[in-house]
Amino acid sequence: MVSSMAAAQGMPMQMGGPAATVTANVLRHAGSGTDLEPGAAAPPMLMRMTGNNWMLMLHGVAFVVEQQQTGPRGDDKFYSANWLMPMAQRDFGRGQLTLRTMLSLEPATITGRYYPELFQQGETAYGRPIVDGQHPHNFFMEIAGMWDQRLGDKALLTFYSALVGDPALGPTAFPHRASASEDPLATLGHHLEDSTHISYDVVTVGLTAGGTRGARLEGSGFHGREPDENRWHMQVGAVDSWSARLSLVPNSHWVAQYSLGRLHSPEAVHPQEDVLRQTASVDCHYGSATKLDATAVWGRNHTVGEAQNANAYLLEATFHLGKKQSAWTRMENADRTSDLLKAAAPSAETVIGRVQAYTAGYAHSLWTGNLGAAELGAQATGYATPARLVADYCAHPWGVAAFVRFQLGK
Repeated sequence: MVSSMAAAQGMPMQMGGPAATVTANVLRHAGSGTDLEPGAAAPPMLMRMTGNNWMLMLHGVAFVVEQQQTGPRGDDKFYSANWLMPMAQRDFGRGQLTLRTMLSLEPATITGRYYPELFQQGETAYGRPIVDGQHPHNFFMEIAGMWDQRLGDKALLTFYSALVGDPALGPTAFPHRASASEDPLATLGHHLEDSTHISYDVVTVGLTAGGTRGARLEGSGFHGREPDENRWHMQVGAVDSWSARLSLVPNSHWVAQYSLGRLHSPEAVHPQEDVLRQTASVDCHYGSATKLDATAVWGRNHTVGEAQNANAYLLEATFHLGKKQSAWTRMENADRTSDLLKAAAPSAETVIGRVQAYTAGYAHSLWTGNLGAAELGAQATGYATPARLVADYCAHPWGVAAFVRFQLGK
């Protein structure tokens, strides 16, 4: 089941398998939006070729999680984080059409409109800012179409249009990163790094050039407001925000990107604030029987018109030790704002301190078959609290999570 367009460009890759060239990696479209991960990685998915030359693919992940936390603001919850991605591709001469949607049942499987996560903030629940919790993803995470046009032997022109989708801003979003594949929790820096992965009315144009090494330049227009609390419906809005991203691929094991975007009024609780976001990241993938996927990310939000900067730094890695075992770590250093002060929070959002979070986890395979896999895992996260928040959280709270993870595809 080799794509005829890929074969015509000398790309000996099976859809869902490793990609030998930069353009072959783009043509997989295995993540959200037009994000790129290292071509040497092989995203798990189910695949089928139809009689009329359509390649049908299905990818999905579901965590069933029990979460417990210590400290005055610690909480616990039993919930499921999940998403499903159906996709169809077909070659038309020198072009390839990709149709993709991404769905999540988190609006039903995460009660109370968020799950507990100490020091996390962003978006709203019941009209108030979410603090110490992560919002669920929307039922419609992506509804998009892509056209890739071959330009010579080593270049592609890509057009991406989405009712809801992911503009060219930031690294691959945490639910889809191989380096975060075993971790059921969102990153603390999510709203400084990759929160635009669910945006509305997205249009992206990208140009890719190269063989085994190369570069990609993209530009996007989209609606900047984050999703509202009704996670079941579609939203619309003016294309009032923009972004640009440059990705460099030295070989199939590494991808680096820098992106810049201006978001118009992204937060409902601070509608007067526009944000200038910068991100930079490096991803790598090595190994076959024993595999390493690692990502380093920096993200910054600058409030336009004010001397307000918030930064987040992330290093995460997942090791797959043969077919049965996985181990992972995540280390974060993230600025937190006055929204964490709850009732005492001022109307203007300001940075009040920086939180460190250190996670380690382990999982063991329960079952592997042709349709997918299941594993049992657990992780623990320790936090270092900034001085201004010690009275609210204690100096070193902890969080633990036990889970069963289900995955479609091999």
